[in-house]
Amino acid sequence: MQSLLEQTIQALSKFHPSDPIVECPASVLALLPSDPDPLTTLARSKLHTYPFDSVPICWRRLYTDASIAKAVALTKRGLANSDGDNANGEAKRRDGIPDDNVVSEEAWVDEVVKVLDMAAIMAGAAGREEMIEELLSGLQNHLGEDRTSQRKRRKLDKDRDSFPIAKYMEPSKIPSIRYPVQSSIAPSMQAFEAHMKTTKPLLIKDALTHWPAIHERPWSSPAYLLERTFGGRRLIPVEIGRSYTDAEWGQSIITFKEFMERYMMSEVPDTSRLGYLAQHDLFSQIPCLRNDIAIPDYCFTVPPPVKGSKSAAIGKPPPPQVEEPLLNAWFGPGGTVSPLHTDPYHNILCQVVGEKYVRLYSPEQTNKLYPKGVEEGGVDMSNTSEVDAEAASKVLDADFPLFRQAKYVETILNEGECLYIPVGWWHYVRSLSVSFSVSFWWN
Repeated sequence: MQSLLEQTIQALSKFHPSDPIVECPASVLALLPSDPDPLTTLARSKLHTYPFDSVPICWRRLYTDASIAKAVALTKRGLANSDGDNANGEAKRRDGIPDDNVVSEEAWVDEVVKVLDMAAIMAGAAGREEMIEELLSGLQNHLGEDRTSQRKRRKLDKDRDSFPIAKYMEPSKIPSIRYPVQSSIAPSMQAFEAHMKTTKPLLIKDALTHWPAIHERPWSSPAYLLERTFGGRRLIPVEIGRSYTDAEWGQSIITFKEFMERYMMSEVPDTSRLGYLAQHDLFSQIPCLRNDIAIPDYCFTVPPPVKGSKSAAIGKPPPPQVEEPLLNAWFGPGGTVSPLHTDPYHNILCQVVGEKYVRLYSPEQTNKLYPKGVEEGGVDMSNTSEVDAEAASKVLDADFPLFRQAKYVETILNEGECLYIPVGWWHYVRSLSVSFSVSFWWN
């Protein structure tokens, strides 16, 4: 571990002329190996000055590198003191009195993981993804089957190593499917390409049977997910609230363990304060989970061109072509909602755990779906409808008289199934149970 830490500091001290961090002042870079704390403060202030996609990469890189340098210093200090920990990972005592100069293993490891994950979440890791993953993997391997994780896993009764899915599956909340999406059992690539020309959704069954996340490394196991997230220490961004269109909606960054305990394992969920890991690139942050899934072959087909130069749904120019599908994780309890919206990419939505209700409207129905506009602060919400698709008929008829005239198709997406959503199709999604989904966007 010491060798990895030294190699990391050496790598941070060498700047290639094309490295974006060299755009930062030389006086700032001189502090990087020895005094990273003021640099993270400086870089954080820059991150909050710009919209995220407009932050100059030199400041994102500075925040990342300073965070890594801080994590290395914390690790060196923690390892130096580790032989003072007792068998329970507690700080050593002198004559029964805790030694304030020795930080317990659990505390310093938590802090190291927090610092590195904040670099990934706040600054996108800025080209240091492999370095961060090497440090985290190296630390976890060095600690072995870490004691803290063992203790936490022992608390999970083997009979309870599953999510309380049945508690959410009230029959009255499961919609009756009146206008089903067309379905097919693991169609061939040729059959799928032929279907794409119809520009309609498709429910794909039996397409995920080879995924380890379904079987040998099951994401339906809370204990497995805690193990893969360093005993639940890893940080994740969580949306708080039923839907991002609700007034009380907010966001928070918390540990995976806290997310599980607060939102996922409750026998009686608080539906007014749901937590949702939504549209997060979890698999670049935690690559070991990426190894449990595979990009569906259907994402390597060539979609038919979108009619015209703009999206038929919202009149926006299409996004640049992506070289590889864009992966996002969607993990939350029953009752979470993605409001009626449209995306600029073709999408294969894969259901790994639980069930979801999905309703879809073609782009031709847009004039009945009441798209939002540019909201306060200049945020363009034109890809999102004003309508709560499952609101009471009385509310819909009073506020959105055209909405119930719009034609749609719908389905319940079960474990092991995929849903192809063509570009421009409006879709509303509600989790019927604890649910873990992966979306694959491509064009």
